[in-house]
Amino acid sequence: MTEQKKRACHMRANIIRMLTKAGSGHPSGSLSIVDILNVLYFEEMRIDPKDPKKADRDRFVLSKGHAAPALYAVLAEKGYIQESDLWQLRKTSAMLQGHPDMKHTPGVDMSTGSLGQGLSAANGMAIAAKLDKKDYRVYAIVGDGEIQEGQIWEAAMSAAHYKLDNLILFVDHNGLQIDGSNEEVMTVSPIDAKFRAFGWNVVSICGHDYEAIRGAIAAAKSIKGKPTAIVAETIKGKGVSFMENQVGWHGKAPSEEQCEQALKELEGDEA
Repeated sequence: MTEQKKRACHMRANIIRMLTKAGSGHPSGSLSIVDILNVLYFEEMRIDPKDPKKADRDRFVLSKGHAAPALYAVLAEKGYIQESDLWQLRKTSAMLQGHPDMKHTPGVDMSTGSLGQGLSAANGMAIAAKLDKKDYRVYAIVGDGEIQEGQIWEAAMSAAHYKLDNLILFVDHNGLQIDGSNEEVMTVSPIDAKFRAFGWNVVSICGHDYEAIRGAIAAAKSIKGKPTAIVAETIKGKGVSFMENQVGWHGKAPSEEQCEQALKELEGDEA
């Protein structure tokens, strides 16, 4: 197994551990974005854990802020925070709250959690880079259920209007949201055609295929005059058999027994 995949297994195991200790949180939508974060933080983004506020760093916005455990897991792997910090998730006065907090957590560029707003924040960062004539890039992840929010499409229109080719958006397309499947609640299909209609460059990939993720980012970087949306087909609950594609795991923490079962699967994969 490659170091990249071992790291992903370890991140997923830590997501399960921290949510079990917290007794609440969102496991399945955190597990689905691990591979994307793995590539961004360890291969693509120009960042320095020793200087989290470095002016010319690349920025990242987790618009689907309830997936904060995935962000915390990669921040621990990268050295922004200690792994021991993870076990204080959602505890009163602890650094790691249920949604990302840019004021208290090193490496968090934007406080998020109110769904639909993260792309607007990412737009602002990308526009600032243009105005300041800086070459940093802005990366963001939205959920597929989240794009039912109207503000996403206002932001999509704005990003195309301002030709934000320094903005790369991942759509975590796992097909499920808190109340059921996207198609049952409010269909979002076709996602690719919608973003193209709003003037975006669009790439569709498997969000667990490392070569595909790398290739999509490389393709996005080559595009001038347009933002890029990478529609990543993912599995909600990826890596834990009893969570995969199960809507009931959107916002439920594992029991100690379920944690043990999940860790056996993940740590077996990591070995």
